[in-house]
Amino acid sequence: MDSTEIWKFITGALACTISLSKIGIPTIIALYKSNYIMALASSCTGAIFGTVVFTYLFAGILKWWDNVKEGMFSSKHPKKIFTKFNRRVIRIKHRFGLIGIAVLTPIFLSIPIGAFLAERFYKDKKKVILYLGVSSVAWCFILYFTFLFFYDTFKSWFS
Repeated sequence: MDSTEIWKFITGALACTISLSKIGIPTIIALYKSNYIMALASSCTGAIFGTVVFTYLFAGILKWWDNVKEGMFSSKHPKKIFTKFNRRVIRIKHRFGLIGIAVLTPIFLSIPIGAFLAERFYKDKKKVILYLGVSSVAWCFILYFTFLFFYDTFKSWFS
C-alpha cells in the first residue's frame, strides 16, 4: 500500500466521521470508484471513529456545562421552563428512544448531532457507541450497495 492509497483511506474516513450520507459516501465513491472492499473499510472506519470521538467529546462538554450551570445557579434554582421545543424533544425521545436516534443519525442527521443527542439523553457511553456504530456501519453498506445497484445510472454523474 503506497502513500497515495493511505491518504485516500484517511480522506474517505475523515469525510465519513462528519456526515455519512451527504459527504462521506459521495467522497468514498469518488475516491474508490471500483475498489469496493477499501471503500467499505474506509467508510465504516470513519463512521465508527466519528461515533467514538464525538460521543466522548460531547460527554465532556456536557459535564463541563453542567458544572458551569451548577456554579452559576448554586444559590437559587431556576424554574424549568417547558417550551414547545422542549416538549417535542421529550416526545421524540420517548417515542423513538436510543434506537430511533441511532437509525436516523447517519442518514438524516449527522454523526456529531446524533452523538450529542444520544449522549444528552442516554449517559451509557458503551450503549450509545454500540448503537450508533452498528447503525452507521449498516447505513454504510446500504448506501454503498444502493450506489452499486444503480451504478449505470450514476456513472455519468461521476465521470
